[in-house]
Amino acid sequence: MTPDASHRPAGLRVRVFAFAIDYLPILAYLALVVAAGAVVGRTFPEALARPFAHPASAQATGFALVTLPVVLYFALSEASVHRATWGKRRRGLQVVGVDGGRLGLARSSLRTCLKFVPWELAHTAVWGMSLSGGDPAPTHLALLALVWVLVGVNAVGILVWQRAPYDVVAGARVVRCGRRARAR
Repeated sequence: MTPDASHRPAGLRVRVFAFAIDYLPILAYLALVVAAGAVVGRTFPEALARPFAHPASAQATGFALVTLPVVLYFALSEASVHRATWGKRRRGLQVVGVDGGRLGLARSSLRTCLKFVPWELAHTAVWGMSLSGGDPAPTHLALLALVWVLVGVNAVGILVWQRAPYDVVAGARVVRCGRRARAR
């Protein structure tokens, strides 16, 4: 499949807005997780104490409850026939291969995992700091600095080359399409 002439690269601003829209169902899901945790915590306090007692177990629990569902949402949505998450569809965007065709599940998963590396590094740093009981360790601060470097590199990639590094590695492009693309 050849790239459609109407598929212009999506800029940073529209991609950020699409992610902000996607964050609405993510926040709803997080509210459900927190509410369920509160109920379980009141009913079976020891059930929550163990998974969150140490940074490694807290990280694994957080990954299973938060990161993995969010990553699956993005990877499955962008590999679907819609080629987009709910937020991207609202902003008239699609994730496509460099040939303009649909991104398969493997490449969509790779793209999403790379995209969420800063998110997971931030979680690692926050869990480590919150459970350390004292001043943040230099490794936690270094992780947070690395998070911002990666976010900056991704933003610069989109601004300068119209593709984030995770798009390049996965052989993907985020493009404007459909009604919203023609209107802008």
